[in-house]
Amino acid sequence: MPKDDPGLTHDVVGGISDGCIEAECALLGGETAILPDFYKPGHYDLAGFCVGVVERNAILKGTDIAPGDTIIGLASSGLHSNGYSLARKIAFDVAGLKPEDHVPELGRSIADELLEPTRIYTRALKLIYRHYQVKRVVHGIAHITGGGMLENPPRILPEGCGMVIRRSWDVPPIFSWLQKTGNVKQEEMDRVFNMGIGMILVVSPYYAESILRTIRTEAKIPAWIIGEVVKSPEQTVNYV
Repeated sequence: MPKDDPGLTHDVVGGISDGCIEAECALLGGETAILPDFYKPGHYDLAGFCVGVVERNAILKGTDIAPGDTIIGLASSGLHSNGYSLARKIAFDVAGLKPEDHVPELGRSIADELLEPTRIYTRALKLIYRHYQVKRVVHGIAHITGGGMLENPPRILPEGCGMVIRRSWDVPPIFSWLQKTGNVKQEEMDRVFNMGIGMILVVSPYYAESILRTIRTEAKIPAWIIGEVVKSPEQTVNYV
């Protein structure tokens, strides 16, 4: 920060605290550096990290993934901090909007849409693991970040496996608006954005419906069965 700002500090720490509560983790400490010669008035930056601990025999490596496994998609809350270079270009250069401008298709300002917090999935996953403490029903997890559904899921697939994905989920309006306004091809959308799925779980097909109910009813996160693992010479994702 360029100077001590109690109001800004309150807002920043409050946001971090809310995230910690949602993720069921602890905020252990931090430091606020006042650097008037480095930051301009009104400017600041924020950096952070989290650390987790897992027993070695409980590490999820994706080696249990096999053809026939079910893929569950958990809804994103929006852009999730990925694809902002393209999103800003479309919103501010192509559409000529200002941050405070209201976008009817979104029902709010473009600034509010772009600043929508990223959904945290920790609680949903912990609920699933608490339900199944003996059986290994979750075979793989992929966080859908930059690279979208095309580049992230293949990273967890073992050799001989691919994914078939059906567009069976509700796509948030921001993605349709960006695609239409920027005249962006579908493949580029799929590669840059999460398109409404922030995380996928590869699970045992026998328990898929039960896991889906847990995510929807207990974690209160919209979720859908969106595909399955298939035999494939290449670790790729194909839409049908």
